[in-house]
Amino acid sequence: MRVHVADHPLITHKLTVLRDKNTPSATFRALTEELVTLLAYEATRNVRVNEVTIQTPVAQTTGVALSEPRPLVVPILRAGLGMLEGMVKLVPTAEVGFLGMVRNEETLKPSTYAERLPDDLSDRQCFVLDPMLATGGSLGAAIEFLFDRGAIDVTAICLLGAPEGVAALEKRTEGRDVTLVLGALDERLNEQGYIVPGLGDAGDRLYGLA
Repeated sequence: MRVHVADHPLITHKLTVLRDKNTPSATFRALTEELVTLLAYEATRNVRVNEVTIQTPVAQTTGVALSEPRPLVVPILRAGLGMLEGMVKLVPTAEVGFLGMVRNEETLKPSTYAERLPDDLSDRQCFVLDPMLATGGSLGAAIEFLFDRGAIDVTAICLLGAPEGVAALEKRTEGRDVTLVLGALDERLNEQGYIVPGLGDAGDRLYGLA
């Protein structure tokens, strides 16, 4: 598993505002979108392309276009939805699927409650969106789900991660073509499985407690 932790002052600045418990939901949502677009530049570094020939106003030249099948973006519901616009803003031709996963707050184990994905993901590059990599359970299960459908490589984009989650994900995806892109790697998990210092529950911060 390849791990890339973003090292950019704009990303650190925006994360600082996200971490502040006094940041309102509207600002939190807007900053999340901006952050994901920044992280997506790194995450799509190896997106597959084909060479194409075009005519400029001056001369003929060659460039590249995204290969078929198009990349598939998969936000993990519900918090991953807050990252979707930032991703498709950078890759507007990508297809979008959805995967609903919930963590049992007692066992910290994930379960799948909804999915809207192609039955066959053969030869597809997939990008999974999940704000927080805490225990790694939900993200690991989501990545396995995509490989089981035939995906060839998966890139996960998270705003924050904990060392425990990174280690668990690396162990679970051993032998798979997986890339992890983080806005920051935090200190640890607390007894409740929350990232420290973190930013709290990303879903609640994005959408409220309902």
